[in-house]
Amino acid sequence: MEVCYQLPVLPLDRPVPKHVLSRRGAISFSSSSSLFGAPDPRQLSQRRGAISYDSSDQTALYIRMLGDVRVRSRVGFDPEGKGSYSYLCIDFRTLHWTPSPEDSAGPVSGRRLRRLLSFQRYLHSSRLLRGTPHLNPLHILDEDYTGQAKCMLERVATWNFDIFLYDRLTNGNSLVTLTFHLLNQYGLLELFQLDMVKLWRFLVMVQEDYHSLNPYHNAVHAADVTQAMYCYLREPKLAKSLTSCDILLGLLAAATHDLDHPGVNQPFLIKTNHYLAKLYRNSSVLENHHWRSAVGLLRETGLFSHLPAEDGLKMEHQLGSLILATDISRQNEYLGKFRTHLDQDDLCLSNASHRHFILQMALKCADICNPCRPWELSKQWSEKVTEEFFHQGDIEKKHRLEVSPLCDSQSNSMANIQIGTFL
Repeated sequence: MEVCYQLPVLPLDRPVPKHVLSRRGAISFSSSSSLFGAPDPRQLSQRRGAISYDSSDQTALYIRMLGDVRVRSRVGFDPEGKGSYSYLCIDFRTLHWTPSPEDSAGPVSGRRLRRLLSFQRYLHSSRLLRGTPHLNPLHILDEDYTGQAKCMLERVATWNFDIFLYDRLTNGNSLVTLTFHLLNQYGLLELFQLDMVKLWRFLVMVQEDYHSLNPYHNAVHAADVTQAMYCYLREPKLAKSLTSCDILLGLLAAATHDLDHPGVNQPFLIKTNHYLAKLYRNSSVLENHHWRSAVGLLRETGLFSHLPAEDGLKMEHQLGSLILATDISRQNEYLGKFRTHLDQDDLCLSNASHRHFILQMALKCADICNPCRPWELSKQWSEKVTEEFFHQGDIEKKHRLEVSPLCDSQSNSMANIQIGTFL
């Protein structure tokens, strides 16, 4: 699918590295664009997921295309590769299903079920071909969750839900299985007529695009935020007011809110002259990237392609509005607006804009709620975020950059980092 936008040109003096253009994540611009060194839009638009822009695009959409994108900076920062889950090696392009005459005559639900079972047979056979032992795989596509994982999902609405245990029980697939379960539990697949294979493919690609070697900003964190968001959505006043579209957007935003996070913060990207900082003019750099990456995967998988174009674009922009609200640098802005509403007692959940604002606040709370979890869970998150901060500090020291606040392992401890971060 090819989309064109008319917006003013970005006067940037540093081109995005060529490796980005050759992988999933490339953006196609016309010959007058200074951002990408004038790649030929006709070549990129022939590739899966490519989107062609006019020469004057102001907010470039970062589209996933054919391979992984490693975020690089001027100092050579290159996060490690993505997860190594065995089932993520499957190429979904090989899973085209050709219906038989009897299947064509059957009900849609029956055909979908056969597609899912075909996928599981393919998954099993691919494991055998790769020599991977068959260890009682989780039948997640048709909701036949087994053993302890199934028991845990029955308690998914509880605040003491142990996402670390659940991730182990699902063999590292907590984000995919949890999000799929919640969407299905709300009946959103049927209501929005979502193709289960497309949805599954989308969730797998989302999970894959989280960097598994990030101590904190990884798919387990995204799953934890999604579970917390679900708890907030179940609050009585919200539960009786939110629409199905609100719930769908809330859960998808939680699952994708840190998509392709490089494991370093925005000031690091700015001071290393990273191309994402240039692309988004040093404003909500990571959040813009998370949002654009999520939209890229939505379009690549065609999850909303059956909806009217106007509705699809509206959902993409609302998704972006939710994800952008997680920018910690805008915390006071949102808190001030929230206090004003509370002081004036004018929040009306029958108002769509007010509901959306409450969803933004819910996602912000879900994103930083781990200090409020039971101690055994909160402590693990504290250790992980401290490790990630110190890793960034080590990179800054190695390249003789000013060490960011809370990132110096010699002058900070886990305790004072928690105080400085959340108070």
